[in-house]
Amino acid sequence: MLGQILAEQKGEDLLDQVERIRQLAKDARLSTSRIEVFAEMADELRDLPMERVTDLVRAFTLYFQLANTAEQNQRARVRKSRPESEEWISRAVARIGDSLGTDELNRIAEKLDIRLVFTAHPTEASRRALLGKLRRLFDVLSETTEEGTAARRRQDRKLEEIIELLWQTDELRRTAPTPVDEARNLLYYLKELYTDALPETVSVLAAELEAAGAELKPGSEPLQLFSWIGGDRDGNPFVTPEVTAEILRMQANEAIDVAIDKLTYASHVLSISTKLVEPDEQLRASIEADLATLTKFPRFVQELFVDEPFRLKIELMKGKFLRTKARINEGTEHVPGADYSCTEDIRRDFAVITDALDRTGSGRVVTGLAGDIRRTLGGIGLTLASIDVREHSSKHHELLEQLYARLGGEGSAYGEKSEEELTELLSHELASKRPLAGPGIVNGTLGLTDSAQRTYDTFAEVARAQSIYGPDVAETYIVSMTHGAHDILAAAVIAREAGLISIPNGTTSGHATIGFVPLLEEVRELRIADEILETLFADPSYRAIVRMRGNLQEVMLGYSDSNKDSGVLTSQWEIHQAQRRLRDVAAKHGIKLRLFHGRGGSVGRGGGPTYDSILSQPYGVLDGEIKFTEQGEVISDKYLHPELARENLELTVAAVMEASSLHRAARASADVQASRDRLMDFISEAAFRRYRELIDDPDLPEYFVTTTPVQQLGMLNIGSRPAKRTTAESGIDGLRAIPWVFGWTQSRQIVPGWFGVGTALRAAREAGFGGELKDMFDSWHFFRAVISNVEMTAKKTDLAIAQHYVRSLAPERLWPLFDLIREEFAITIEELTALTGCDDLLDSNPVLKRTLEVRDQYLHPISYMQVNLLTRIREAGPEASEDLKRALLTTINGISAGMRNTG
Repeated sequence: MLGQILAEQKGEDLLDQVERIRQLAKDARLSTSRIEVFAEMADELRDLPMERVTDLVRAFTLYFQLANTAEQNQRARVRKSRPESEEWISRAVARIGDSLGTDELNRIAEKLDIRLVFTAHPTEASRRALLGKLRRLFDVLSETTEEGTAARRRQDRKLEEIIELLWQTDELRRTAPTPVDEARNLLYYLKELYTDALPETVSVLAAELEAAGAELKPGSEPLQLFSWIGGDRDGNPFVTPEVTAEILRMQANEAIDVAIDKLTYASHVLSISTKLVEPDEQLRASIEADLATLTKFPRFVQELFVDEPFRLKIELMKGKFLRTKARINEGTEHVPGADYSCTEDIRRDFAVITDALDRTGSGRVVTGLAGDIRRTLGGIGLTLASIDVREHSSKHHELLEQLYARLGGEGSAYGEKSEEELTELLSHELASKRPLAGPGIVNGTLGLTDSAQRTYDTFAEVARAQSIYGPDVAETYIVSMTHGAHDILAAAVIAREAGLISIPNGTTSGHATIGFVPLLEEVRELRIADEILETLFADPSYRAIVRMRGNLQEVMLGYSDSNKDSGVLTSQWEIHQAQRRLRDVAAKHGIKLRLFHGRGGSVGRGGGPTYDSILSQPYGVLDGEIKFTEQGEVISDKYLHPELARENLELTVAAVMEASSLHRAARASADVQASRDRLMDFISEAAFRRYRELIDDPDLPEYFVTTTPVQQLGMLNIGSRPAKRTTAESGIDGLRAIPWVFGWTQSRQIVPGWFGVGTALRAAREAGFGGELKDMFDSWHFFRAVISNVEMTAKKTDLAIAQHYVRSLAPERLWPLFDLIREEFAITIEELTALTGCDDLLDSNPVLKRTLEVRDQYLHPISYMQVNLLTRIREAGPEASEDLKRALLTTINGISAGMRNTG
């Protein structure tokens, strides 16, 4: 169909050229002399008019979009054909029940608290206009028709129509999205999840537990959705307090609309008549109290539902939601009983209905329809998704340095103090009752720099938002680049100034409406993770904050920057060990630990199969609680289609249940684990040394920029956040992890996903540890998951294509760096196949292997066109035409679609 539409839209000559190039790419994959075939392809593409280059790239890109949708559809078909006993949650419940019994099922069901955090990280290259059409394509492909029937002809007609529209839709954004645009895009996914996949998944969980003799309590919310959009300030100057306020207003309006839709449906269904069922006195009393407050509630509605009190109560709730929306948009005060001030108000009000249903003999409705609605209303609250606030640690110190400079005394030399001295100073400050800033900081009259004032205003905006939407609108403050306890105490001191926390003292009880989360992003911090928490927990004031927050401490682990800092194997091992240390120090102090995994879509940023990732964590780390990010292209791949959204939510729930119940003790003996740890230390050190040999090469920054299109990432307009942190150094050190992985992926080198692993495995094997390596691969989930992800990334790597980038774009003096990469890749392939016992990468996963090999013949032409266009655009310099830039950006989109990820 695509070929037919290309011929119709652009002529048979375009289709003929597409086919010639595709055949050359296919020949290159099968040929022993790939370089000669690639040279022929380069000749085919050389000196083509810009319009033709763009058409060719768009043709191959659209192929990938169609292929991706077909693969998603196939995943949905496999899911539908799977036996019930093999469903994720069903299997998990059976395993836990068979091993540990009903009591354990009840225990873990009560503890489940799975938090998915949607971020605006700019790795989704596809526009919403395209995603909507691809969603429709998925739906049409899902229809079952027979060949040669009228139904099949209608289906084909629909498919042709969508493909025609996709070809005529511009895949490039004209301007970069603002944070508000990003929030608006996320609302689509959140609403879809709340109206379909999330309640369906919880219903499946409740039903499976009930069948096993256990129970999911009616008010429980095992799955919750969070967002960083509007709260993630780290390096994004466009996320201001004003933007946060606007996004929260927008989310509140959507949340209320979803709630009213749910209640409208409930009103249609809950037509329980007092003529047939004994009236419930508590429900009647609640209705009378509502009517006394809502004096303008329509009389005809009261009369219409006089014998149907459940429907009347629901209509009264809808009235309160409408008044809540008016309060939020008009900025008026909350009126108790007339509108909702927070999520807990909503939960209590709907509990009146579920409790009355239970008392009047409608138990099935309570666990069914009413239970689903109760969880949805409790989940969306007034904000649809609670936001996390994140800021770089240096911003807090910048503000505090200026505040202490005003006061003089021991804090006046704030910027010269060591980490230990700052910890002592801030600990004393947190325990004191004096205002550090006073009222002048509120109205901006203290003479602070704009940057410092904005940092305080962020905390003030959180306090204001909590007064409008309730305390759960923003309950987490994440400190990026946490180097020590002083970084967390700094944020806590500023939060105290904004009224978010108050330390108990004598007769005062204190409060803490926000918790503080260290984000550990580099190897040094991961290695002292337990020391950071020990210092914090030893501080009486901070310990009081943790106690007021439910005796829970959240810690975020940064996969992206630790990988960029140390390489994939060392990063994964250091994070694994940090989790153990955090587990032990939290247990020592009797504090619940929630680990927040900052995972990206690619392996170089912590990506990989969710199920395996959860099961590969150290024993005892999980006890029902987990939090992790969903970023960029991963969001559309997992959640664009309800069927796949349910699949991903269900496998997540199942993995958390299994890891929490069946992995509470070590699977290996202490001696075996100690031996494994020593070997992991050995290979991690070898991998780290090899990785730093590349990263510390003084020519690498120039090599990276010249051999990849990383400088063009900003032109793609796929995110509001700049590619560099404003707080960071120049060069590669200042580059964010996303463009770092992005550049290597586009050029098919994909260094962050595998470099150093081959040298590490060879060192271990040559040192006589080959048998131990094989044992770890066979019996240790963590090690097997790491190797599996590296294997997949290595399969995506294509150094024949990469060589074309290097030889065409980089000066010859930089070529030795590619020789180093090629040498390490050869070692990695040799060691991976030896370890896995396969002749070729991914032999154990033939479906994935097949899809990657098929994609290559369509990716190669785009890569060659990208090199051609990069050469032209660099030769043109500032005079490069818009058509040339557009063509280059189209290749970036195409490779992103073909590789299934950008960064």
